[in-house]
Amino acid sequence: MIATTDIIISISYIIFIVALGFWAGLSGKKNKTEAGEYFLAGKTLKWPIIGMALFATNISCLHLVSLAQSGFDSGLLAGNFEWMAAFTLILLALFFVPFYIRSEVATLPDFLEQRYNRACRDWLALISVVSAIVIHIAFSFLAGGIVLETLFGIDMFTSIIAIAVVTGAYTVVGGLRAVVVTETVQTIVLLAGAVIITVLSWHHAGGWKPVLEVLSSNQQLDKLSMLHGPSDPNGLPWYAVFLGYPVIGIWYWCADQTIVQRVLGAKDENHARTGALFCGFIKILPVFIFILPGLFAYVLYKQGTLDLEVLRQADGQLHTKGIYSVMITRLVPKGLVGVLVAALISGLMSQISGALNSIATLVSYDLYKRNKPQATDSKLVTVGRIAAVLALLLSIGLLPLLNRYESLFIGINDVISHIAPPITCVFLLGIFWKKASARAAQYTLWIGSLLGATVYFVGKIYPLNVPALLIAFYLFLACVFLQVTLSFVYPMQHTAASSKLYWESPLAPLRDKGWPGIANYKVLSLLLILIMVVLYWLFR
Repeated sequence: MIATTDIIISISYIIFIVALGFWAGLSGKKNKTEAGEYFLAGKTLKWPIIGMALFATNISCLHLVSLAQSGFDSGLLAGNFEWMAAFTLILLALFFVPFYIRSEVATLPDFLEQRYNRACRDWLALISVVSAIVIHIAFSFLAGGIVLETLFGIDMFTSIIAIAVVTGAYTVVGGLRAVVVTETVQTIVLLAGAVIITVLSWHHAGGWKPVLEVLSSNQQLDKLSMLHGPSDPNGLPWYAVFLGYPVIGIWYWCADQTIVQRVLGAKDENHARTGALFCGFIKILPVFIFILPGLFAYVLYKQGTLDLEVLRQADGQLHTKGIYSVMITRLVPKGLVGVLVAALISGLMSQISGALNSIATLVSYDLYKRNKPQATDSKLVTVGRIAAVLALLLSIGLLPLLNRYESLFIGINDVISHIAPPITCVFLLGIFWKKASARAAQYTLWIGSLLGATVYFVGKIYPLNVPALLIAFYLFLACVFLQVTLSFVYPMQHTAASSKLYWESPLAPLRDKGWPGIANYKVLSLLLILIMVVLYWLFR
């Protein structure tokens, strides 16, 4: 339990964010029901806000909780999911952003319709809504509920419903402008909280030398390595990371509406590209401020200075899902605990608000307007708001099912690995291969999704003992084979729109001059690649 002062700080923060969300959403343009303003913030977003909003939508309470748990259990290994994101964000900036901005689409399913056909649009809209509910909302609710129950002693479902109400309120009313403004503040608070607990856990551990001594004495020095061999007990050998992560990463960062919607609201192409790359630089931090504290907690536990008996189950095993909560209550002094709780709530609220806005956009533009093309902007906004409320209710209903995963981090990546392959396939072939046909993409989405769902459910009955990332890679190969084959069976008949939505060569995107100097997207991309190569070399 935490002190009254910290509870007051936490509640005050929630009130501030809700007030800020309402103010941001209701200020600005006079017509609050204009669809472009509500769903895409009137396409006025600049690169700093885009970058921080991308990061805030990605990093939720789920990440704070699950990455700390991963740091405790397996060390820095899970950091691959953070650092590899930098490479996929470069792909977003270089290859995908120009098409998204120039085609002036409001949603990614809309983009697929322009490149392929309406069937592709409908299927991607459906999958995007489902994935947003499961991955971005339900898993985040689960992580937040676990933390708040541990800290405040409040029933998990009670705390989840309370957060759903306050977050849904300003998101449903304010639209994307409310989302990105609050996400910018939440990113700062989240990072500040993460830095605080990193510094404090480092201090309690006694510095780097004691950490190395503990890991060495327990034969756990591999916890400091990002790249593990084929016999890795965590199921993440280096080749699985480099083969499988791009499959789920390209879907998540380049083809998932919840993430890319911040880019679609950009003022122009340069702001969109620079915002994506800015997020890539920020993604370097989670390894050091989200995962490393979990590793320090492991060291403190082995030193005997961090009591984790509260996490011990009836069978004697530690239930490490709650490790972050214990670190907050045991390592952080009063007053700062409230800041840490505010950081957790920030991550939870930013993830949920971003997902709700993308669901509202998808349902309004890709499902409702498709069947009622004469719908007014006011009607579209109303439909979007109703969809957001229904999504909240459905995500809460999924919590008992998702809570069966022992590790939240493993759970979310397991789900993504079976959803992403067909979507990544049709997007990649769509922008890089002129002959990728509409009918082939349509069948690839249908069959690939069915195949992924089948493998997922069969694996739950008869464990496959194959890393989730490798499953993603194998499913991706199957989808590529399927789409390439079908593209020759059903040749592409390009329309005026689709003929402009593929690159003639991989070097074509680099012909744009961009901003001058260090802000140029080519310079930033090269700098980010060099930094990531050095980091991987140091922590290999």
